Amino acid sequence: MPIKKGETHLLTEATVEKKFRGLVSDPNRTEDAFDKAEELLEEELRPESPLRHRLSVELEELREANNAKS
Repeated sequence: MPIKKGETHLLTEATVEKKFRGLVSDPNRTEDAFDKAEELLEEELRPESPLRHRLSVELEELREANNAKS
């Protein structure tokens, strides 16, 4: 179904989670990867989404662990 002008098209939660995992799974990930993951969550998941909340918390923990490692 084509997207009409002014409509928003969100990815499925499964697709968002798969893309998120791809961005943060590299053990040598950079701050850029964290920024892209955060942007993905903000753009593709509704603010009230439980998945967005869960992945945001996970992202924060990964950032903290990565900063502690540096």
